[in-house]
Amino acid sequence: MVGPGSADDRPKRPHALYRVDLIQGCNAHLAAGGRNLGLQMTDTTSIKHPTPLTTGDFTAAEEPLALFGEWFEEATKSEPNDPNAMALSTVDTGGLPDVRMVLMKGYDANGFVFYSHIASQKGRELAANPKAALLFHWKSLRRQVRIRGTVSPVTDAEADAYFATRPKQAQIGAWASKQSQPLESRFAFEQAIAKVAAQYLIGEVPRPSGWSGWRVTPLRFEFWHDRPFRLHDRIEFRRDAPDQAWSKARLYP
Repeated sequence: MVGPGSADDRPKRPHALYRVDLIQGCNAHLAAGGRNLGLQMTDTTSIKHPTPLTTGDFTAAEEPLALFGEWFEEATKSEPNDPNAMALSTVDTGGLPDVRMVLMKGYDANGFVFYSHIASQKGRELAANPKAALLFHWKSLRRQVRIRGTVSPVTDAEADAYFATRPKQAQIGAWASKQSQPLESRFAFEQAIAKVAAQYLIGEVPRPSGWSGWRVTPLRFEFWHDRPFRLHDRIEFRRDAPDQAWSKARLYP
């Protein structure tokens, strides 16, 4: 697995620099029928004992949720914004994959929770096929967490409790938006927002019945950490059912 970014667009680090002139010279030598001389990296830093990337070795973790909690806590301190942003992947009825960014609004041993409109494209796809994949990418830490699992709706009480914490303007927007449906114009949307705002000018805004949340219950976790020379660390946790114990395996990068 290759991490985010290509060799050209990633920040240049001393341990990742190669002698371009040496490479070009060896290529010319080989083209002329010469023997492979072997390319040497300019940095002789050990790839066996690089600078520690975490406190301790994360690959020694025996349980994924606690490890996710540690990484997420570090991400909240290092990410410039939205450390809880995650890519949510679903499939439509034809099997075509779909992905978008959403915000994780909570997690525990039961799963990872996010909210949206039930009639949105993601909502319709999850109703037809209640399985999903999540991806957290924390660029500041050079880490990824991949999660795959089954999906179930949150309770009305959970959705009500979270909706009550949203800013009033966001609550009004949830009423005014027909998410994923064709929109005539921005002006039409602003008119709908103004109409709802006038309706709830005073008092609390209730949760729309078509707005709720989902919980992704993990069956697979993969933790990825960048290493020099793309010799990354990857560990996977898996189980066949939520009530089973996790098994762990280390993966080639």
